[in-house]
Amino acid sequence: MENKEQPDLLDTQPLQETDDELTAEIDYCEIMSEEEKEELKNELVKLEDEIVTLRQVLAAKEKHLAEIKHKLGVSMMNELKQNFSRSWHDVQTHSAYKKTQETLSQAGMKASAALTNVGSAIGKKLGDMRSHSISYSIRHSISMPAMR
Repeated sequence: MENKEQPDLLDTQPLQETDDELTAEIDYCEIMSEEEKEELKNELVKLEDEIVTLRQVLAAKEKHLAEIKHKLGVSMMNELKQNFSRSWHDVQTHSAYKKTQETLSQAGMKASAALTNVGSAIGKKLGDMRSHSISYSIRHSISMPAMR
């Protein structure tokens, strides 16, 4: 008992927008007055000029900085060394680094003690084998006269 007047809910037809404003881009040139356009153009030129000026000032300051560094004997390598030293110091003073260092130090001590114990056990075992081997060799020599 289907109602034939209702559209099928599983209709495969694509959706179609009916509102043109959703798809159209807004063209500000059409909605601005000539006076507003002229103001924006003037502001654009002013901003571009300011950017050029700021770039020139920055370039002059960078040149002055390079001259001062040259007079002081500061080279790029020295700066890199200083930055690296400062960064390494920051890393070393960080709490995570300190905790990791302590943990690794404790682990190293435990590993060292374990290796010492293993080394002692191996040394003792080799000593036992050597003394057993020597006594076997002497008994063997006594019981078996040299054959000519």
